[in-house]
Amino acid sequence: MLHSEDLQRESCCSHHHEQDTHDHCHCSHSESASWKLYFPAAFSFLLLLLGLIADALAFPCFSQAYFRLFYYLLAYLPVGYPILRDALGEMRHKDFFNEFSLMGLATVGAFVIGEYPEAVGVALFYCIGELFQNHAVNRARGNIKALLDVRPGMARVLREGKYWELPPETVAVGEIIQLRAGEKAPLDAVMLSEASSFNTAALTGESRPLTIRRGERVLAGMLNEGSVIEMQVDKPFADTSLAKILDLLEHAASRKPRTELFIRKFARIYTPVVFALAVLITLLPMIFAEHYVFSEWFYRALVFLVLSCPCALVISIPLGYFGGIGLASRKGILVKGANFLEQLTQVHSIALDKTGTLTQGVFKVQEVEAAGDVPFVDWVAAVEAHSNHPVAKAVVEYCAPDPERFRVEDVREIAGQGLTARVNGCEVAVGNARLMHSLGVVYDAAIDERVETLVLAASEGVFAGYISIADSEKEDAQEAVEGMRRCGVERIVMLSGDRESIVRQCAQKLRVDEAYGELLPEDKLRHIEALKADGKKLAFVGDGINDAPALAASDLGIAMGGMGSDAAIEIADIVIQSDRPYKIVQAIRIARLTRSVVLQNIVFALSVKFLVLLLGALGLASMWMAVFADVGVALIAILNAVRILYSRASD
Repeated sequence: MLHSEDLQRESCCSHHHEQDTHDHCHCSHSESASWKLYFPAAFSFLLLLLGLIADALAFPCFSQAYFRLFYYLLAYLPVGYPILRDALGEMRHKDFFNEFSLMGLATVGAFVIGEYPEAVGVALFYCIGELFQNHAVNRARGNIKALLDVRPGMARVLREGKYWELPPETVAVGEIIQLRAGEKAPLDAVMLSEASSFNTAALTGESRPLTIRRGERVLAGMLNEGSVIEMQVDKPFADTSLAKILDLLEHAASRKPRTELFIRKFARIYTPVVFALAVLITLLPMIFAEHYVFSEWFYRALVFLVLSCPCALVISIPLGYFGGIGLASRKGILVKGANFLEQLTQVHSIALDKTGTLTQGVFKVQEVEAAGDVPFVDWVAAVEAHSNHPVAKAVVEYCAPDPERFRVEDVREIAGQGLTARVNGCEVAVGNARLMHSLGVVYDAAIDERVETLVLAASEGVFAGYISIADSEKEDAQEAVEGMRRCGVERIVMLSGDRESIVRQCAQKLRVDEAYGELLPEDKLRHIEALKADGKKLAFVGDGINDAPALAASDLGIAMGGMGSDAAIEIADIVIQSDRPYKIVQAIRIARLTRSVVLQNIVFALSVKFLVLLLGALGLASMWMAVFADVGVALIAILNAVRILYSRASD
């Protein structure tokens, strides 16, 4: 019944893009018109309702056996034919005992003993349950096409004295390419221009912009945040870092484990047992009964088959997970399949990316330390207003300069060091330690030991102070880590592309068990494989393209969707739409509530079912009792499942 999630998990890599062979109740996974999905069930429901009314009012035409049989067959076929077709399809693959064969036997059995409405109702309920399930699932995850938004479509190549826009695959090693501000590098190349600032988050997760100078390498996928630059290609596209990420993602996705929900495992045991018991009920009395009447015991066996139909399970289990998915959606958590909710209850370890997951992913001023009484922050902001560097923007955001108070002249940018300018006639220098040393500015050597990004300032050659800038933790990051522990997560690990010192400082503050920094995508993937070695369920939480291979390789991938990359959102099994890490805790609670309700339904449905099955085998259960055991229990189970939508247990 629930093959679709398995196929969706595999479909995130191109060679696994295939159709779901079990197209139950014509519930297509494409984005076709919705009426095509619901028409078979609606048509059968309408005919069943009219038939029940006609039976109750004793319409003359319904007193004719052939007409009544034809009418209910017409109502049955739209929802029953897919079940019979799938049962035969499984039999061709030598799988004789599954929910399809049980449903088929039960409905055909109901027709044999003349309980036509029951046969239609059973098939209809099954189809409705499947429609609910399919409606809750993301139907088409596709392949890794989301990464195409990250991979530059064209490269500006210098040929015959002119720049031509060509596909990156056609650019040869040694050719010169041009990269403008705001563009992503299409290929790995060596910098020919003086210097430029790059956002490397797509590849390394590094929160700080990276200044790359002449002779240093630029990797495909890095975003140029400086001026127009020229580079010389040193690798073909197939060997670029971005292409390697694509390859890692594809192979990591293929290693994701396939799962099956309880109902299919249960049916594989339940179906042959029920079928064998029905045969025994028919034939065994032949040995010990004094007056054996075949038709009487055959009737009991058919009633037994009708009673055995697990409608309460077939409907309430998908609806339970549907309720969990609906509640999660209301909390801003997108769950891409019921099996992912089930897996979330089994998570033993959680690995988290730092930048954008536990931290804001943007620079903010953390501390201002003046060397004297001079209000140097205003000077720094006035000078930094002439720069587009992200660090400069953070300073300007912290202290917006007043152009009427501060007259800035002779601004000069020193690549990789900072800015110098005249502010109200005074010589001001703003930049890093290299700039201060080059200008001969003396300051406390202990400042250089700070792990944060520092903006140093000097006026007339005298050190004025520094501004500490860092990527701050999200407000609920600490609460999220504590909440995970309360939910029973035993191991919490931080994996980041940021500097080791920054990662360890953040991990210590949040009380994470283990922390590893300066990791490339393949390094994160290696850590994920090591964490999975103990055989316990591992979830990975990330937001960048560099996290996509780890998301794919983990048992459960969780993406931060608000600021996360399209690739991470595409490959993840669960998406936190608001970027709040505490939502992970809420997701775990919702998953556990859902499992609890589903288990309640299973125990209740099986208890009633087995009791009535026993009565049916003894000839003490009528068809009306069968209807109650089937429809009544299903209704109670459905009501129990629907209450998940209104639960506040996740708050």
